[in-house]
Amino acid sequence: MKLFKSFKSLKTTVLAASLVLSSPFVMADIHFLVPGGPGGGWDTTARGVGEGLVKSGIEDNASFQNMSGGGGGRAIAYLIESGTKKGDILMVNSTPIVLRALTGRIPYSYRDLTPVASMIADYGAFVVCNDSPFKTWQDVVKSIKEDPSSVKVAGGSARGSMDHLVAAQAVKAAGIDGRRLRYIPYDAGGKAKAGLLSGEVNLLSTGLSEALEVANGGQARILAVTSGEPLPDYPEIPTLKSLGYDMEFVNWRGFFAAPNLPAEKLAEYTKKLRKLQSTPEWEVVRARNGWLNLFQEKEQFIKSLEAQEAQLKVVMEELGFIRTLQ
Repeated sequence: MKLFKSFKSLKTTVLAASLVLSSPFVMADIHFLVPGGPGGGWDTTARGVGEGLVKSGIEDNASFQNMSGGGGGRAIAYLIESGTKKGDILMVNSTPIVLRALTGRIPYSYRDLTPVASMIADYGAFVVCNDSPFKTWQDVVKSIKEDPSSVKVAGGSARGSMDHLVAAQAVKAAGIDGRRLRYIPYDAGGKAKAGLLSGEVNLLSTGLSEALEVANGGQARILAVTSGEPLPDYPEIPTLKSLGYDMEFVNWRGFFAAPNLPAEKLAEYTKKLRKLQSTPEWEVVRARNGWLNLFQEKEQFIKSLEAQEAQLKVVMEELGFIRTLQ
């Protein structure tokens, strides 16, 4: 299987698949690479940032390319291989780039790229269909305690990755062995949401922004969120802590560029993303998705990645997701 396309074929793919916001006739000023399918958290974040940049006038246009495969590894390999030869490309990623490197599911880590900036924090959320017999998170816990196999939990990522880890931590906080959770992996958040709505699974473990998409559409209900405190934008959603379960989780999302990114290009990206944070157009995108701002420039971003890597190592070893680290 060919992982990399020629420049000519890539350009054709980009023009065909991208949303160029201001003009359909030119390559966008900035191109977002999404390492998963449409409709997931990465996709929502990249398109939300692109929307904010264009509507605020910081960029004239933006385009987007979904490149799923290998748990995000295909897009990372593409960015490393392409370097800066393909122009301005920013790849969105999040906690899974740390998790999958820890488990060895991808042969790369954030250290193989240029971390540009983190942008937002998104909490985990647990969602059921409107007609689900589960009315509360306590109902889910009760059923899993009685029969762990009776509750199928969907996530938009592989076993041992973020959606699975968050759900396992949540039930562990209720006194249930997280390793007994019946987790059903889907290839990207959009497919996991479809799995919930079609009745293939009973519960969806996902990010709050994705949960809000289905809940605001009237098709599903959010039972709980993993923030430590009630969310100012959505105070009606219970937190696990407010329900008596000592568990919190927050997922950052941010952007990475090619490993050989020139310093002046890094400074340009950073300036634009920093400026975006203070615009009313970004506030509309942020509030709509229930995100918190988490803007960190390169050096602070790297320190946060290192700290998260150390914390997740401990959690994953406790849950049996990994045995030892290299």
